[in-house]
Amino acid sequence: MKMKSIRVLHVLVVPIVLFLVCSQNSMAHRRSMLSISKKPDPNDAIATARWLVSQNFWAVLNTISIDLGGAPWGNVVSFSDGIPDQGTGIPYFYLTNLDPTVKNALKDQRASFTVSEYPLGTCGKIDPENPTCSKITLTGKLILVDEKSKEAEFGRNALFSKHSEMKGWPTDHNFQVYKLEIENIFLIDWFGGPKPLTVDEYLKWKGH
Repeated sequence: MKMKSIRVLHVLVVPIVLFLVCSQNSMAHRRSMLSISKKPDPNDAIATARWLVSQNFWAVLNTISIDLGGAPWGNVVSFSDGIPDQGTGIPYFYLTNLDPTVKNALKDQRASFTVSEYPLGTCGKIDPENPTCSKITLTGKLILVDEKSKEAEFGRNALFSKHSEMKGWPTDHNFQVYKLEIENIFLIDWFGGPKPLTVDEYLKWKGH
């Protein structure tokens, strides 16, 4: 009976241990892929804004819902602003026209994109709403990028460099590259309210 119990325990425990080891390895691999660079000084608003967008993998994209009578509607999306540590500051998305986000944008291009520092793991144990845990909202227009243009090629390379799974997404879903044409920036990275920051300053930053 003892030998039988040991065999049963072995059958149950080994897969669990393997699962935990694989999960830990997967998480470690994900962390190594992130390669989070050091957070800029909170006094450097431009660097902080670009760092937030460059380092993150996903955020919330908000559009004007055509199904909810014009109510704001948020969607968790993956994005990239360029090859890691070589970003442009412009968020690119790989979206399908089956997604309400795209359907909304085709009717009304107005959109906002909110990125938090919290997913990066650099906020420590403080609450995500704490002003020292940076967050940025980019407001503008969600635009389809011409699929034959060099910008679309750049967008695909940027997205696939961070989200390799996208390469295998169903072709019949008509995934295409979209971008946010930024018109306004709202940044919080410390106490005292939003930091003054123009779109021109943000886009022209060359601090890589």
